[in-house]
Amino acid sequence: MFRYPAKFKPAKEGGFVVTFRDIPEAITQGESVEDAMIHARDALETALDFYFDDRREVPAPSKARRGEHLIELPASLSAKVLLLNEMVRQRVRPADLARRLHTTPQEITRLTNVRHRTRIDSIAAALQALGKQLEMRVV
Repeated sequence: MFRYPAKFKPAKEGGFVVTFRDIPEAITQGESVEDAMIHARDALETALDFYFDDRREVPAPSKARRGEHLIELPASLSAKVLLLNEMVRQRVRPADLARRLHTTPQEITRLTNVRHRTRIDSIAAALQALGKQLEMRVV
């Protein structure tokens, strides 16, 4: 799963402003560190919508620096990021992937929607249609 480093900067009016150097579109704030952590994950997921809508490659998370917090994406969203990035690299449109999977373009739209719940098996099948395999491991 992807873990993006986030900087928590104390705000003048109290609380914390949260930014991500890898995903600059994601900016939020919270009244406490715990509150900011919750908002940070939501801001990160929301910012990823822009990448998916624009069909732009999502930057990989960089290594955390001292003082940064790691915000983890859910496993299914991490897999969707891998799928999007591979589609962008191979210049495969959703309609092309739908043909490869013998399904409808609407199904691929749902598959690449950040907010839609998707079975990990479906993402793995889409990656396989692109000549890739989704591997999982426990560490």
